[in-house]
Amino acid sequence: MAITELALNNGERLHSQAGSVLLAEMVRKSSLNTAILVALTPWRKQRAVHDPGKILLDVALAVALGGGCLADIGMLRAEPDVRPGGLRSHSLPCHRQTRRIRPESPRGDPGRTFPSTGRVWELAGANSPATDGQVIVDIGGVLTLAHSEKQDATATRKKTFGHHPLVAFVDHGQAGSGEPVASLLRPGNAGFNTAADHIETARLALAQLLKALRLGRQTLIRTDSGGSIHA
Repeated sequence: MAITELALNNGERLHSQAGSVLLAEMVRKSSLNTAILVALTPWRKQRAVHDPGKILLDVALAVALGGGCLADIGMLRAEPDVRPGGLRSHSLPCHRQTRRIRPESPRGDPGRTFPSTGRVWELAGANSPATDGQVIVDIGGVLTLAHSEKQDATATRKKTFGHHPLVAFVDHGQAGSGEPVASLLRPGNAGFNTAADHIETARLALAQLLKALRLGRQTLIRTDSGGSIHA
């Protein structure tokens, strides 16, 4: 992916990745950078040069900027001025680390130890989607196409080829869009109305909410017809 730097008439430079500063600042404000470094400590080798937490944060930022593969992490090196600390890794360590960190690893599931969305909502104050003490979570399946052989990519019921994840979004109302809080990765031939998958996605979504929203009737979970099953 080409990264360009535009020069204005007055000689000033325009960075195409300036928006990444907001993401990096959000990570810092929410203490996600510290939490992920601690959570991934079991995956850090004794003499490792690249910290696994920093690697995954760089990968996430590259994806947010439009990257489509691990090699696109190199785009972060193109504009070091907008990212204090710069890029500390390249695609090879990223590839090794993403293969090493998996839920089935005997070292544990790193996804269970990250701070919840509730931490960010607390900092958002009046702009939080839970300001009235209630939230709405929408769950639905999405067919994502794969144009080549990928892990778990299979033929779908729509006669396409790809994956069929179940995703959960917190409704921000008419003033905003949905905020993703959970995603259950599934092969393309996964069912539209599999009860166990809907239950698991709901559980993952609730785990990301404030504790008060997980009790009583403060959270409304909605699904399409795929969730209309007795279980």
